[in-house]
Amino acid sequence: MSITFSKFEATGNDFILILDLEDELDLAGAPARALCDRWVGVGGDGVIRVTRGSGGAPYGMRLTNADGTPAQMSGNGMRCTVAFLAARGLVREPETDVWTPSGIKHVSAMFENGAVTQATVSMGEPAFARAAIPMRGPAWESFLDQPFDIAGISVKASAVSMGNPHLVLFLDEDPERYHVAHTGPALEHHELFPEGTNVEFARVREGGADIDVRVWERGVGETLACGTGACAVAVAANESGRSPSKVIVHYPGGDLGVSREPDGGVLLSGAVSHVFEGTVDLSMLGA
Repeated sequence: MSITFSKFEATGNDFILILDLEDELDLAGAPARALCDRWVGVGGDGVIRVTRGSGGAPYGMRLTNADGTPAQMSGNGMRCTVAFLAARGLVREPETDVWTPSGIKHVSAMFENGAVTQATVSMGEPAFARAAIPMRGPAWESFLDQPFDIAGISVKASAVSMGNPHLVLFLDEDPERYHVAHTGPALEHHELFPEGTNVEFARVREGGADIDVRVWERGVGETLACGTGACAVAVAANESGRSPSKVIVHYPGGDLGVSREPDGGVLLSGAVSHVFEGTVDLSMLGA
């Protein structure tokens, strides 16, 4: 089966986007793994099927991780989705809504020569209750700025849901000094998180308005950036008094702006760009 796709990236997170308005394609499991393979496939952090939306949103975003598992939401993937819709002529106005499994997200896009180059996503409110993350323990208890052991070192950590689970580790040293590829997988599957978790290794710079982060994404591995992760880090830092309500999160893939609004909602802003178009035969990838 041949599939026409577009590849977009946002702060180094790259996605394979496919228009599937009738919601006919099943790319979970082996097809997504084959497409995202960076050696014999297209290569990407995930596959996004753009479908018709619901609840008043004209379009929907259905994301499958690089390991073939479903994901509820991606802030960087959302910016790529709106840029993809604009490139297809399906979105022409700067304001639009997109359905996701974690709710409808509002997006404000900036156009240059007809293409979306920047976008701000209304990510919704963070959830701190263990039941909402989900995290084992008393259902309505939170886990904020608590001691947490990583490889024999005790750090302060917070658990937050931004539509998907995050464990934010606050470090005293540059995240580059940590072996994320070794520690990340163990923490992703930590017994406290029954559905697994994303893991952020974060250092708040002096003054609190800038945060350096590396991320291990659930179902993907270490990536150059993570939109929901940036929001989780910013919220956890603000909640613990480390940072103001507006910060810049610095990833290896670039910078993301995060703002925690007075109503409790979180805004995520950053760049997005088109990489290339293509057609792929899944049978040739062994999927």
